[in-house]
Amino acid sequence: MKKTFALLLAAIMMLALVACGGGDKPADSAPSDAQTEQPADSAPADVPEAPAEGGTIGVCIYQFTDAFMTTYRNALQEILEGKGYTVTVVDGANDQAKQNEQINTFITQGVDALIINPVMTSAADQIISTVKDAGIPTVLINREPTPEQMAVYDKLVYVGCDARQSGTMQGELILDTPNGGDINGDGKISYIMVQGDPENVDAQYRTEYSVKALTDAGKEVEQLNLTRGDWMRERGQEIVANDLAQFGDQVEVVFCNNDDMAIGALQSIQAAGRKVNEDIYLVGVDALDAALNEVSNGNMTGTVLNDAVGQATAAVEEMEKLLGGATYASGEQSVYVDYVKVTPENVGDFMK
Repeated sequence: MKKTFALLLAAIMMLALVACGGGDKPADSAPSDAQTEQPADSAPADVPEAPAEGGTIGVCIYQFTDAFMTTYRNALQEILEGKGYTVTVVDGANDQAKQNEQINTFITQGVDALIINPVMTSAADQIISTVKDAGIPTVLINREPTPEQMAVYDKLVYVGCDARQSGTMQGELILDTPNGGDINGDGKISYIMVQGDPENVDAQYRTEYSVKALTDAGKEVEQLNLTRGDWMRERGQEIVANDLAQFGDQVEVVFCNNDDMAIGALQSIQAAGRKVNEDIYLVGVDALDAALNEVSNGNMTGTVLNDAVGQATAAVEEMEKLLGGATYASGEQSVYVDYVKVTPENVGDFMK
């Protein structure tokens, strides 16, 4: 009887322990929601997931036939694809309405970012409004809007060069010649200006500051003619041929807003029987391979390196900052890459 009672008492005590939760939880029991543990590789709810590698990038170029922008877009595409991005580059064909459609198409396709070389600087307001409404991180290149235009969107940055610097360097190239640009010794520098697109701030600044460098140095200047050449070699050739026919030996300096027009100008200079660096000076901007060859051969006085690869690299760097969540305050949305003066003495450093 005592044995039976002892066994019964032991059973009762075991039941009491289980009821009070004093025993271990069975291995196959499911935890409550409050006790559920997150897998070791899952992030807390308030930590965003890391962005996937690569992405889709739309690149809009104002015109594929532009020699400088060809170098630029090729560098952009190579850098982006090397980083694993899927890249589509489109030609605006110098038509702003067409480029607007291309931008809208990229947005509809859901690209992660845009890099845009505007056809017209005056279209900046519309472009910026479009990308802002879509919330697309955007880098503008080569043609700079005003700070006020860019300030309306904090996921927008401009990458380029300060065109005032390039114009100043063109003027310095002339000042550095043995006679300071005054070939005929009459006390003034008589020049013609072959301008790009006058609506483009680069053309405006190169035109102004190339001459300003001369006047700031105390030189008297005389503008014989200024004509729009739209960055085109054929126009450079045509304009300079007409000006040499009209002004003849009065022309001491030919300023060209870019190298392509300068190469065209050189053709007309040579056809007129003139000799660069002897009875006329010729300067451009961009340091295209063709221009570097002519500087090396003594057929151009000099040019100014517009660093396409450096700008493309900076554009991609800024794009990646935007993709990473960076925003830009007003007045801090322009990133500049320095120009470099190219002379007969250092041209070999830039030739391939």
